[in-house]
Amino acid sequence: MHYVYLIRSTSYHDQTYIGLTSDLKVRLKKHNEGGSPHTRKYKPWKLVTYMAFSTREQAAAFEQYLKSGSGRAFAKRRLWS
Repeated sequence: MHYVYLIRSTSYHDQTYIGLTSDLKVRLKKHNEGGSPHTRKYKPWKLVTYMAFSTREQAAAFEQYLKSGSGRAFAKRRLWS
């Protein structure tokens, strides 16, 4: 399975991140350990939601959509709590 995930910083509540992984637990741990340059300074992170896809292509297409203007608007209305 491939996952598109949304995380939010627990220290900086306006900081969010959308990513793609095949191992959600390991990836979240890496974010919280500072292993990602894009999220390092806003750690710790909490998982908000995730979606599972059977193929990487489907997951990558959905991640790309969520990172677009209309996708961010959708995520803000429907996915970020």
